[in-house]
Amino acid sequence: MAKKQEKTNFNKSKRFNFALNWADVDGREYRQEIVDLANKIGRTKAGTSREAIPFGPEYYALAPILSPYEAKIALHVSFRDKKSAEEIAASAGEPLEKVKEALQHLAWTGVTFWNTVDGVDVYWHDIFVPGHLEMINNNKELVAKHPEVAEAFYFFGSKKGPMAAGIMPIGGGPMRVLPIERAIDGNSKKASYEEISKHLDEAHIFSVSDCSCRTSREAMHEGCGHLKEEMCIQLDHAAEYYIKTGRGREITREEAYEIIRKAEDNGLMHSVPNLDTPGHTHAICNCCGCGCYAMRLANEYLNNDIVRSNYKSVVDESKCVACGECVDVCPTNAIRLGQKLCAKTPLDEKITKVTPRNTEWQEDKWNSDYRVNRKNTLDSGTAPCITKCPAHIPVQGYIKLAAQGKYTEALELIKKHNPLPAVCGRVCPRLCEEDCTRSAYDEAVAVDDIKKFIAEKDLEAGTRYVPKKRHDYSDKKVAIIGSGPSGLTCAYDLALDGYDVTVFEKEKKLGGMLTLGIPSYRLEKDVVDAEIEVIKGLGVKFETGVEVGKDVTLSQLREKGFHAFYIAVGASLGRNLGLQGEGLPEVMHGVEFLKKINLGENPGVSGKVVVIGGGNVAIDVARSSIRLPGVESAALYCLEPRDAMPAHEEEVEEALSEEVSIHNSWGPVRILHDGVKVTGVEFKKCTSIFDASGRFAPVYDETDTILVPCDHVLLSVGQTYGYGELLQGEDVLLTERQTIKVHPVTLQSSKADIFAGGDVASGPRLAIDAIAAGKEAAISIHRFVQNGQSLVFGRDNHSYIMLDKSNLKEIVDYDGTERQRTAAISGRVARDTFKDLRGVLTEEQIRKESSRCLGCGASKVDEYLCVGCGACTLRCKFGAISLERVHDVKGFELDKLPKSVMKNAITRKAKITLNKINPFSETR
Repeated sequence: MAKKQEKTNFNKSKRFNFALNWADVDGREYRQEIVDLANKIGRTKAGTSREAIPFGPEYYALAPILSPYEAKIALHVSFRDKKSAEEIAASAGEPLEKVKEALQHLAWTGVTFWNTVDGVDVYWHDIFVPGHLEMINNNKELVAKHPEVAEAFYFFGSKKGPMAAGIMPIGGGPMRVLPIERAIDGNSKKASYEEISKHLDEAHIFSVSDCSCRTSREAMHEGCGHLKEEMCIQLDHAAEYYIKTGRGREITREEAYEIIRKAEDNGLMHSVPNLDTPGHTHAICNCCGCGCYAMRLANEYLNNDIVRSNYKSVVDESKCVACGECVDVCPTNAIRLGQKLCAKTPLDEKITKVTPRNTEWQEDKWNSDYRVNRKNTLDSGTAPCITKCPAHIPVQGYIKLAAQGKYTEALELIKKHNPLPAVCGRVCPRLCEEDCTRSAYDEAVAVDDIKKFIAEKDLEAGTRYVPKKRHDYSDKKVAIIGSGPSGLTCAYDLALDGYDVTVFEKEKKLGGMLTLGIPSYRLEKDVVDAEIEVIKGLGVKFETGVEVGKDVTLSQLREKGFHAFYIAVGASLGRNLGLQGEGLPEVMHGVEFLKKINLGENPGVSGKVVVIGGGNVAIDVARSSIRLPGVESAALYCLEPRDAMPAHEEEVEEALSEEVSIHNSWGPVRILHDGVKVTGVEFKKCTSIFDASGRFAPVYDETDTILVPCDHVLLSVGQTYGYGELLQGEDVLLTERQTIKVHPVTLQSSKADIFAGGDVASGPRLAIDAIAAGKEAAISIHRFVQNGQSLVFGRDNHSYIMLDKSNLKEIVDYDGTERQRTAAISGRVARDTFKDLRGVLTEEQIRKESSRCLGCGASKVDEYLCVGCGACTLRCKFGAISLERVHDVKGFELDKLPKSVMKNAITRKAKITLNKINPFSETR
């Protein structure tokens, strides 16, 4: 009988109307036999708080897939008591053949188990989770035809999860984390039931199936990018059932070990059904924290006790280098980067302030946004280097590996985040060094020089680091338009996942602005070529001299089977100022000037040269022009005062050493000519650049002007975008700045299959920014081309916070070694060549320089959030994190579990009552 209740906000589905109580049922007609069956399988009683009701998750899982007769027969199947068709037919009083037909359907749907014992087919029920809801969702045909069964799996957790918060004993949950065995090898306290090998070696039948959780997420279009295919292993009776019903593929024990190893290598962890009998299980799941419904109990409801293993992760901070590898794979976000250096004011490094163990646990304490709000650092911050780098490359990590002489391992670590380390070692503006803690004592660590030394290995075929492919998604074709740093990075990451990638480049040379926009004295082109060779080695195809939109359209590429596109064409055109005389032959855009030089063409520049602009490109233009044989002088004029120039300080100093003259706070008025050619430029004094609100609004002293004689003018005041016919007919929206309008996280444009990144989406920035965008685009494209994946759930948010250097205690015992440098090159010598004369630190210098790192950051583990999976230990190259056994729970008999739960519930209630009257309690 329906009780008087208020409606809840339980239903979040856009397609179905799930009920949590009878008020939510709202008078809808329902099938009583389905409600009865749901209560029978769930071992719940009508009228209680745990009952199954019409249109609840259990009801939605069963109603669409069972006829009234099949539901009637299912009511005569027993819980974990194997019965033959004859016994069930006798109990139901129905004809045997008709009952057999119904039982076969029930087994096929997932509503009963089915094995053959001594030649006799037997059937039985198990629990909903882990059990029938997984079995139902492993039926691909059912999920496709009845998506409500996929949502029912999710909403079952929404119903049961809050009920269990704080009352489940450790080791008592329906699913439990099983630590990665490699993480507990050598631990004298280990128990055999905690070893995957024990379960695999004892089993005789094996199957592998898709992950049911990720299948459900996919059907809801909420996949996290971790794909479902062949992820879960079934053993013995479960394997027999999965093989019989076509849910799983029969495999060998050796194949099972291979699947386990591959899952671990790709950052996944394990959980197992935990309510068979203590120390036994019928399946091993390879899980991710962002997709798994068992891990949802820990992540959303913070009920970590329900799934935790007997272990916890422990960090040895003396070995930790804050590389963040453990943070990336932690399924509960229990590990975050923090501070290793001592603070004046003690830091609060505890993530979890209150837990459901002793606190009333309502929705306001849940973490319902856990799939989008992961953090990389503690609120107190971590090392400046990894924080300031746009790609968040683990600087501390590769410096430590370099100090140990492990250069290949260091290169591997860098290339996980940046596939162009040799390029960046030459052109990166060293944002990682700007706030280096060491600079408070003498000078910043020479991060870029260390990276450059490490990356030298990538320049020789025999010493290159070529990573192994993670997957094989070669059935999906992706087109990348533009071969600059962003396009190359996207291609590299997609190739690692085995995608069929083709890069289209309209120029004859690959590399985009790396090749055509950066002078060789800063970046030799053989360096770019070497990095591209690695990408080619991963199977990426390149087509040069092909302008997409003109030579082939995006529509035609779709017809050729391309599933997604990444536009990374950069900002390759110069910007005009609208000056009188701008169209004269002796006036050229700086980017066009650099392109001609890099292509080996004569730019036709000679005599006195004036460069207008104050950014890095303007400096490159001025330094390049002074190297030309016919140029007498190069003078750079810009609006900004010297200390506000956008150009990097080091680049400015090098320009001055090469006798480029720099004139600050001057704005161009007009370009002068004698009717035949350019004769000079008129400038006026700029007194301020920005208004009170920070907007660009230069103010001039109109009475203070100068005339600068010159023969050529090179404009370098910004870059713009040359789309040509690329976007014709594609409904791709542009911003007011004419960049492609994209989602700030996913980089998806207004056309679903087109993504864009780098300068063409962000405006002109650094190569490392373009690289970071390329990585994000690869993540999004992977999700887009795969069925049912969300572009946002489970992503790394790159939420880094820099530690407070003003709160650091003074370091008195740091190494006093001076910063190491390569031999200085005279500007007079450098200006005579386009060769890169800068050297590389010696190995001895690398040892000295890497020892200067103060090691600011370290990983921190929240003991409550950690579930002891061990995924972190496999990623650590420094032996800094390990598993420690802190519990000794084998498991519970299903029938005895309620007593333990009741005991926990009573204890918890008493704690909550005490906390309410304790004025000093954090959990009131």
